[in-house]
Amino acid sequence: MIGYQVTFYTQQDRRHHGKPLGDWLVRLAEEMGLRGATVIPASEGIGHHHRVHSAHFFELADQPISVVLAVTQEEAERLFARLQAERLELFYVKTVVEFGVTGTP
Repeated sequence: MIGYQVTFYTQQDRRHHGKPLGDWLVRLAEEMGLRGATVIPASEGIGHHHRVHSAHFFELADQPISVVLAVTQEEAERLFARLQAERLELFYVKTVVEFGVTGTP
C-alpha cells in the first residue's frame, strides 16, 4: 500500500487538553482507527526556536519525542483536518512510503 509516514516532533512536557501531547496523539490515532502510532523518545534535539532540548538525569520534562504513524492518503487528510480543528501547532514531516504486513494472519 502506498501512503505516508507522518512524524510529529515535540517535547515530553508539551500538553494538549491536559494530557501529554505524545499520549494525546496516540489516543487520537486509536480514536480515528489508524493502524497505530509509535512514540520514540530522544536524548537530545534542537527545536524550531533553535533551543536545545534534552533528557537530563533528574528531569525528563524537556525530553524530545517523535510520534510516527503510517497512514493512507485518506487517513492523512482526516488526521490533518482534525489537527487543524484542534488548532494544534505542531511540527511534522510527511513522506511518501510503501507499507504493509508480511506473513499470513
